[in-house]
Amino acid sequence: MLRHILALVVLALPLTTPSNAQTQVPQSQTEIALGFAPLVKQAAPAVVNIYASRVVETRASPFAGDPFFEQFFKGFGQSRPRVQNSLGSGVILSADGIVVSNFHVVGMATEIRVVMTDRREYSAKVILADRESDLAILQLDGAADLPHLDLRDSDKVDVGELVLAIGNPFGVGQTVSSGIVSGLARSGIATGNARGYFLQTDAPINPGNSGGALIDVNGRLMGINTSILSRSGGSNGIGFAIPSNLVAEFVRQARAGNAAFERPWAGMAGQAVDFDLAGSLGLGVPGGVLISDIHPDSPFAATGFRVGDVITHVGGEPVNSPAEMLFRMTITGIGGKTTVSRVRDEETSEIEVAMIAAPDTPPAEETALDDTTPLPGLNVARANPATIARFGLPLTLTGVLVTDPGPYGARVGLRTGDVIASINGAEVEAPGDVARILAASGRGVRMEVLRGGQRIGLRFRI
Repeated sequence: MLRHILALVVLALPLTTPSNAQTQVPQSQTEIALGFAPLVKQAAPAVVNIYASRVVETRASPFAGDPFFEQFFKGFGQSRPRVQNSLGSGVILSADGIVVSNFHVVGMATEIRVVMTDRREYSAKVILADRESDLAILQLDGAADLPHLDLRDSDKVDVGELVLAIGNPFGVGQTVSSGIVSGLARSGIATGNARGYFLQTDAPINPGNSGGALIDVNGRLMGINTSILSRSGGSNGIGFAIPSNLVAEFVRQARAGNAAFERPWAGMAGQAVDFDLAGSLGLGVPGGVLISDIHPDSPFAATGFRVGDVITHVGGEPVNSPAEMLFRMTITGIGGKTTVSRVRDEETSEIEVAMIAAPDTPPAEETALDDTTPLPGLNVARANPATIARFGLPLTLTGVLVTDPGPYGARVGLRTGDVIASINGAEVEAPGDVARILAASGRGVRMEVLRGGQRIGLRFRI
């Protein structure tokens, strides 16, 4: 189900393909008349319908619908649980029941039912999910010998290739639509929960296709449909799919038992090199990522990169935006190494960089304040590469971070990502200082926090 006007696109995993198979334009009317029927019969059984539900808390207010009083009594009324349902698609990736779908379909579900084309049904559980990538990996209960698709190398996809999108739009049942790959490396698109790098297709995609398969003419999965670009909510021929190479990394981490999806840490900030910037840097054509900031502990800093360098390729593939660069690093995986092309003073170098997780140094020492303190539920931690990456904060940030304000902290104005500089004039240098200083405070508290580069004063009574 699509969650926004910008909504779905799906990739499917490829089936085993003969080594001598070739992609070519039909040469005769007879070949054209064959259509996609054999391909659909081969691939469609591996694409499933997903029915997910979750329980959400709602409040029934006696002022609901009132044009005047409703705005003053938001949240008023008794809390009642309500079941929220979602419909989407998924792709079976292995005979033992590994299924990929979108986070916005199953990520927060409490109950998941998967229905195959032959009407077999399985219950499923999420074993790895990531909101930012809008991907989720499911394990079907008691599954064996299931039809499944093989993944194609999405880096080998070309614009103009014929593709099929398979899913369950509007809940009408499994549907197949055809089109071509109309664009690659779409990294400026933010659709639903996904932020990053997509394949673009004109194969018609509609609500319910989310999590479905985008396959090539050999039945191999090229991507997972995740969204469309539309002003009406229907397909306008611009859809986006998450590349299969990223899906492969999700499957690898899920099988390794990861509780959360892990991305390599670049430890730097950059910007795309446009025409004007390319001229000032002495580059022949626009392209690459200009490093604007770099953390001392960054693996790029460890291999000699510095502010002002331009990164043009990662793993032999061109990168033209920070999102595309992160995608290339992510599919390499933590623990691996990749070759990065650097331009400095108009000279190009090839440098091998290790892919590492953001280091927890110095230790974050995350601390949760208990009921004996004035702000129970407030969580704080030391700013280090791990916490900076976790919350997407500036690389230069130091101090003690608010990782969760808790109910009382939120009431006094604290937000996740705030840096607590001082409490009642006493400097906060470590997470443990927060509880200690608050305990020694009187009823009045004066707190200074840094937020978005600005110093903000909070005053409250306890």
